Amino acid sequence: MKAFITIKLFYVVLQIFYFKNQYQGKTMSKESRISLFDLTTGLSEAVDLINPVLVNHHMQVAYIAFSISEELGLTMEEKSDLVLAGALHDIGCYCLAERMDLLKFEVETSHEHEELGYLFLHEFKPFSFIANLVRFHHVRWDKKNKIQRTKKKVPYGSYILHIADRVSVMINKQEEILGQANGICEKIKVQSGKMFMPELVDAFLKLAEKEYFWLEVTSSVISVILSARVKMPSISLDMEHLISFSKLFSRIVDFRSAFFATHSTGVAASAQKLANFAGFSKQECQWMEIAGYVHDIGMLVVPIEILEKEEPLSEEEFSIIRKHPFYTNRILKRIAAFKCIISWASYHHETLSGTGYPFHVKEDNLQLGARILAVANVFSTLTELRPYRKKLSNETIQEELKKMGEELKLDPHIVSILLLHFNEINSARIAAQDQAKEEYLKIEYILMHPEQ
Repeated sequence: MKAFITIKLFYVVLQIFYFKNQYQGKTMSKESRISLFDLTTGLSEAVDLINPVLVNHHMQVAYIAFSISEELGLTMEEKSDLVLAGALHDIGCYCLAERMDLLKFEVETSHEHEELGYLFLHEFKPFSFIANLVRFHHVRWDKKNKIQRTKKKVPYGSYILHIADRVSVMINKQEEILGQANGICEKIKVQSGKMFMPELVDAFLKLAEKEYFWLEVTSSVISVILSARVKMPSISLDMEHLISFSKLFSRIVDFRSAFFATHSTGVAASAQKLANFAGFSKQECQWMEIAGYVHDIGMLVVPIEILEKEEPLSEEEFSIIRKHPFYTNRILKRIAAFKCIISWASYHHETLSGTGYPFHVKEDNLQLGARILAVANVFSTLTELRPYRKKLSNETIQEELKKMGEELKLDPHIVSILLLHFNEINSARIAAQDQAKEEYLKIEYILMHPEQ
């Protein structure tokens, strides 16, 4: 093994120098200005992947909440907060069964997705101010005192989100919207002083008299309509904030399952170390870490039942798996700050021969960052427990990586770097995944003990 690595080393360095200069542009800045609306729509689209039936639900809630807040004469800051919170209100709901349950108008059960959404958003500083709005968006007006006895104050905006959310779930996409308006209004009116704050019901009913409201709320370009109406500020995100935001992506996709709770973290740590050994600058290594965190966001399109299946996947199930890099690509294109790593993150299942998926990119167009991420992804996957197999030994992992390099399923030169620095890269992966596991278990404990 050592002889194989030593003979290859000089050639590897030359190859890396070539690819780095050919593909690594000098466009990566230390700080990016980005619209909060762009950040929000990217995340919103990611969560909507769980079920096509619920596509645009987040943006409908954002639009309705914004429109009600306009009727109430709230400040632009308050309206902007409601748009962000509406677009992310179900960010903690990544279980298909629970999302379908939320389509019912009256749901009496408690929703741990509210608390999970709060925990996710609270960790990312630019979204921390809307975390409480999301935390209480299912609190009924007539149940507010029960919540407040626990010393948790329900924000005014949460009641607006609640009525906006319930209006959205009553809209039947298969029927003409103006014919539905009166029925929806009657159902909301009956719940004034019960489910909903009376003054919010009055504001909604006044708004609902205008046909354009219903036509815009059901428009396929609702995000464009909202973007034009809301003066959403742009913020400066330094590298620390960008990494924090990318971790938010990874938690949304990975924390669905104990088997995958630390996967993206392992890929991020491995990719960052590999990039360092490949001669990337400190900043480029940080971007590689970010690519590792976000590479699997498209996996939200894959049901948990498939991910946790113990038996071999059917052809149809594997076809669903093969979609996920495409959706990663689509989501990241919505977020300007991630422009420089889109191909790194979404080409992690491509091969040098062009037989990978889903884009079939060939060697000449496969950037070095994508090659590194592909190796980091396979390496991290091989080290992890899966429903269909036990953990593998380090020797087995190294042999499998070497074999995939020889078959050109992975770049053999990047594989050589990993094998040469195996212990150091593996130690970094273990440390990062241990920390991610602690975060996962902490959130699990909070959800199981909501009274504490």
